[in-house]
Amino acid sequence: MKTMIASGLAVVLMAASAWAGELKSGLQPGELVGAFDVEKCGGAVNDGIEVGDNLCYRCMLKARPVVMVFARKADAQLADLVKELDKTVAANSDKKLGSFINLIGKDQDELKAKAKKFAAENKVSNVALVVPADNENGPDEFNISPDAEVTVIIYREGTVAVNHAVAPGKLDKKTIQGIVADTGKVLK
Repeated sequence: MKTMIASGLAVVLMAASAWAGELKSGLQPGELVGAFDVEKCGGAVNDGIEVGDNLCYRCMLKARPVVMVFARKADAQLADLVKELDKTVAANSDKKLGSFINLIGKDQDELKAKAKKFAAENKVSNVALVVPADNENGPDEFNISPDAEVTVIIYREGTVAVNHAVAPGKLDKKTIQGIVADTGKVLK
C-alpha cells in the first residue's frame, strides 16, 4: 500500500513539475531579430517618426541596443514597465538605447486606439508604442506564446541577448527590476 501511494505521489509530482515548466515565448538568446512592419501609435516623441507612420522599427534602430516588448494588455502593470523603460532609455541616450512596445491581439483598430490612449495617459516620451501588422501574436517567426502576457526581447546588433516571458498576472515590481537590470547586458 505504501509503495502504491509513494508511486502515485511520484507520478503527480513529475506531472506537476512538467506543468509548472518555465514559460518560453519569443526569440531566444543568440537568435537574430528579423524585420517586421508596425504602425506607430504614440510615444518616442523625438525619434522622427510620426503617429500613423508604418515602418520597421527593428530596421530603423539598426545595430543599437534595444528593449522590444510584446504585450497583450495595456494595463497598470505594463504602465509600470513602460515608465521604467522610458527612464532607462533617457538615462542611456548616450549609448543610443531604444525601446518599443508592440501591443498584440485580435483587433488591430482596437489595439491602435489602446496604444494611442496608453501613450498619452502615461506620458511616454522615449519608448514607442506600436501595433505590428501581424498583430495577433506578433510576427510568426518570433514564436510569441499565446500563454505569455508579456514577452521582452533585449537585443543588440540584431542578436538577442536576453528574453523574459511573463505569464498573466506576473509582471510585478521584481520582474520589472530584472528586465531593467538586464538592459545592462546590451549597453557597451
